[in-house]
Amino acid sequence: MQLLSDRILNMATSATLAMAAKARELRGEGKDIIGLSLGEPDFNTPDFIKEAAIQAINDNYNSYSPVDGYADLKDAIITKFKRDNNLTYTPSQVVVSTGAKQSLFNVAGVMINDGDEVILPCPYWVSYADIVKLFGGVPVEVKTTIATDFKMTAEQLEAAITPKTKMMWFSSPCNPSGSVYSKDELKALVDVLAKYPDIYVVSDEIYEHINYGEGHTSIAEFEEMYDRTITVNGVSKAFAMTGWRIGYIGAPEKIARACNKLQGQATSGANCIAQRAVITACNESPEKVKYMIDEFKQRRDLILDLLNDIEGFKCNVPDGAFYVFPNVTHFFGKTLKGKKINNASDFSLFLLEEALVATVTGEAFGNPDCIRISYAASNEQIIEAMKRIKEAVS
Repeated sequence: MQLLSDRILNMATSATLAMAAKARELRGEGKDIIGLSLGEPDFNTPDFIKEAAIQAINDNYNSYSPVDGYADLKDAIITKFKRDNNLTYTPSQVVVSTGAKQSLFNVAGVMINDGDEVILPCPYWVSYADIVKLFGGVPVEVKTTIATDFKMTAEQLEAAITPKTKMMWFSSPCNPSGSVYSKDELKALVDVLAKYPDIYVVSDEIYEHINYGEGHTSIAEFEEMYDRTITVNGVSKAFAMTGWRIGYIGAPEKIARACNKLQGQATSGANCIAQRAVITACNESPEKVKYMIDEFKQRRDLILDLLNDIEGFKCNVPDGAFYVFPNVTHFFGKTLKGKKINNASDFSLFLLEEALVATVTGEAFGNPDCIRISYAASNEQIIEAMKRIKEAVS
């Protein structure tokens, strides 16, 4: 009898975590690796949030929390949705989870049946496809290119829809491309979805505040999509709280109740201290963390200037998140320092071994022509990393 399940044997390892582990291994061997693979702000969690956590400890918050989150945290999330997204939710429509990744797992677990198709505009966040497949769904990848700023058009969406289409999952700002869908671009997608009332949308908005362009629009703001959208968010990115593990959804009540039911059999309620701190984060204006956003924008401009000075890297200008997603097909078929580069995975591994810079292959995000580079690092690290990459490929 087979020891491990087909389910786990068929699941891919997270490429971002695998690259981070490889980088740690090389550091353990004494190599000076610059890690630009993980999507993790290099700022400290703001003091006003840490103080709220300390207060919660002193107030003896140490018992199991409600499965779907403390009532006053849900109230703070409702306030945040109204203030930042013009979305009105009730407490029964909000579920707090152990990170936005668990929120996505919950939604997939309560909505996807075997054979259901889920449209994924490429590139997409590394875990979407495997979460969908884990629950029997079929990812339907819609390819985009740098020419369209890595955004799916209405025509592409229409062409991808079949009688088996159950959902569409996307992120804006996008991980890995940093692309942001404008209100007009979302309206074009909504006009298509309006013809198919049984298709639901997962809108991953974890990077909403890390936005350098015209601002953020939630697809659930469109009246015809409110009852068909699960809005996923959290505090990991904008508030530099990746390790605190708090995510949440705003969703139609029936879906939210089902997520609560599933979570009750999985992890139960999220960490009690972290939840108390997130009340403070959600109640504060996004202006409180604008200093981080301003710094990320400066780093974006810096890394684009340096990458555009390296022959073979073709970049768009991302309007959000903290990644660049350059097309590196220039190097395919070439031999660099004795190593044949056949694809983005080869190139990403080459950069790790030769330049000592950790990136992530675009293949993990559904786009084999690109690599993802995080600029959630200091200016000094970015400058040194780009110098090493330039020397390695010259």
